[in-house]
Parts: sequence; C-alpha cells; structure tokens
Amino acid sequence: MGTVERQPGEEGGVFESTKENTENAVEAQPDYSPLSWRGYFDQMEDVMVGAADSSDSFRVYKAGTSGPLLVLLHGGGHSALSWAVCTTAISSRVSCRVLAMDLRGHGATQVQCDDFSTQTMSRDVANVVQACYGETPPPMVLIGHGVGGAIAVHAASSMLLPTIVGLVAIDVVEGSAMEVLHSMQNFLRGRPKSFKSMVHAIEWSVKSGQIQNLESARVSVVGQIKKCEVDKDVLLEPASLVVDVVVEGNEEFHEQHQLNDKENTTPEGSISDNQSVYNWRIDLSKAEKYWDGWFRGTSNLFLRCNLPKLLLLAGVDRLDRDLTIAQMQGKFMMQLLPPCGHAVQEDHPDKVADAITSFLLRHKFAESREDNKSLSSRPEGCSQLHRPVHISFRGSVPPDTVTVTVGQLLLDSDRLKSKRS
Repeated sequence: MGTVERQPGEEGGVFESTKENTENAVEAQPDYSPLSWRGYFDQMEDVMVGAADSSDSFRVYKAGTSGPLLVLLHGGGHSALSWAVCTTAISSRVSCRVLAMDLRGHGATQVQCDDFSTQTMSRDVANVVQACYGETPPPMVLIGHGVGGAIAVHAASSMLLPTIVGLVAIDVVEGSAMEVLHSMQNFLRGRPKSFKSMVHAIEWSVKSGQIQNLESARVSVVGQIKKCEVDKDVLLEPASLVVDVVVEGNEEFHEQHQLNDKENTTPEGSISDNQSVYNWRIDLSKAEKYWDGWFRGTSNLFLRCNLPKLLLLAGVDRLDRDLTIAQMQGKFMMQLLPPCGHAVQEDHPDKVADAITSFLLRHKFAESREDNKSLSSRPEGCSQLHRPVHISFRGSVPPDTVTVTVGQLLLDSDRLKSKRS
C-alpha cells in the first residue's frame, strides 16, 4: 500500500491520494486508437463511374437492407466515416438503408480531375446512386452536412435523383457560410500539416475541438488523413512541433512518446529510410475558387425544393434572414441542437439521429424499430427553436390559445427591444 496524503476536501472531508490511485489515473487515459468501419457499416466498396478507360472510383459504405435509402454526404475535408456513429444510431431507431460516400477528392475516392463545382459533385452523387441501385433506386432522403448539405440541395433542386422524397441539411446556411469563407485559409494554415501517427491525429482532432466525440473521432479521422512514405532526403518541419500541438496539456503522454521516439533517433528534421508521416487526404486550400459556389444561392435553392425539408443547426446565430422568415411561415422544419462544433453529427450523433428519425416518421418515410416505437409518439420539433409553445390570452381578450415556436418568440423579442431602443 502506498503512502497516503490527506488534503482538505470539498465537503469538509479529506481527499486521499495513493500511489495506486495515481497508477489508475494513468491507466485511464483516453484511448485514441483508430476504430474500424466494420463496427458501423455492413459493407464497403469502390463504385466505378464513367467510361472504362477514364472511370472514377468512389468509396461507399452501406448499411441496412430495407426501408428508405438515406444518402449521407459529408462536409469539406471529412469523409463518409464521419457518419459512422450516427448511422448506427439512426439504424437502431428506424428501418432504413444507408449509403455514405466519399465525395470527390475526399477519403478513398479517386477521380481523374479535381473539379469541385457543385454541378460536378451533384452529378457524382446521382451517378453513384445509379451505379448502386439502377435507374429506379428506392425512395431516398438526401442528408448532407456543411458542403455536403449544399451538394444535397443542388442535387435535389436539379432533379438528378428521380426517387428523392426528402431533404435534410445540417449546419449549412448561406449567410453564415459566406461570412466565414474569408477566414478559411487562416484556419487551414493554423492546423498541423502532418502527424507522426494516426493516434496523434485522432488526439489532435479531439483536443482541438474539431470533433468533440471521442468515439466518432476514432473512426472518422481515418478517412481524413493518409500515410505517406517520405524520401529520407526530404526535410520536414521538426516533428516536435506537431507533437506539441497534438498533446498540449498532457505532459505524461508527451514524455512517454519522447522516450519511445529516442529509440529511433534521426537528425532533427530528417526522415529515416522507413519512416512515414500522416498528411491530410485533401488540401482544401487548393479548392478555394470553388468555395463561393458551394454556398452562394443555397438558401433560395433549399426553399424552392418542393420536398419535405429539415434544417438542423448548431446555433441560432447561424440562421439567416430568408430562412428565418421561411421557417416562421412553416415552409420547412428546423431544429436547434445542443451546443457543439461544426461536426454536428459527430459531436451529438444521438441528437441528430433523434431529429432525423422524427422527420422520417412524421412523413411516413420509414417505420420505427419495434423496440423504439415510443419515438413515433414524441411531439414533433421538441428541440428548442421548433418546440411548440402554447400561450393563453385572458382578461379583455377573449380566452384563446395559439401556438408559436420558440424561434418566433425570440424574433418578436428582438423586434420589441429594437423599437424600445
């Protein structure tokens, strides 16, 4: 038994610190090792699109055998694996089929040219669906996050998919997206250019806040970076710079890796014959000329889509004026999710799954799993902004009750404040 130190406790007691407790704390360090896609999808395949001599290869992941087809489109820089945890959550709630694809230039997809226009990427989605399900695919719901949401909107508005029945856009709003584009290059320059290992990359994604859900990071970061063999004569930025960023605030982890690294010592900045690094699979900075086209006009296209629509947002500040007015007029469903980062479906996969499930059940696109029938009776739009609020008028006004949304109340409150000022 180790020695015991006694210190004042928060509730007047004592806090015991033992050698065993310290050892247990070290053992309880988060596990940043990568997870396989097999725990979340049923199969993975590379779908060939185009002529035999110039075909493109799109990596897709599938799950489910019956029900509507949910086509999942990831955000810029991510991959289909960003939907892994959310796919499991949705599949446990409703009977459905899932097709998650790596967009061109992302993940394991390989294409002949780097054309990242929304027109080309929308056609990619249609071509992949046709290659997988033929000319008459099952009734499908397009679900896209970020850039993937913009592509879903363009694909739906272009009528490229004949059996589309619904549209879900996650954290993609034209107004707020256009505002942040000018700072995108600074963001890309501010992140590490390479990592010493997959574990380091996963740890950085969590500690930097890029992905707030550890399980999702462990499976999705695999699709964002790739192992690159480096010529021994090529000099890299000092590896310690990458490690410092990745393990900031975790001195014990840093010290342990310093000890491990000393076993294979090479001159600073050089690479041994067999050494490799992990780089980002796509350099988004080179696609800058397409950024504006990804989002400009998206709000109007979204509103013009004659389909049941759902907009999921990570914050009310992301909603622009046109969408706010349209939502108050009941032109689409909207839900505000708990505070999280941009990777909404990764940070809160269960909340996103609940919202999508409610949308699918309300429009009778899917059937609830037998063990989750209670979801179908849940009040629609129970999440914050879209939650119905009943207000009773009494006194000089005839007794009556009206229903508004929290979003309407917030907007009315803001108008009242502006008038008073």
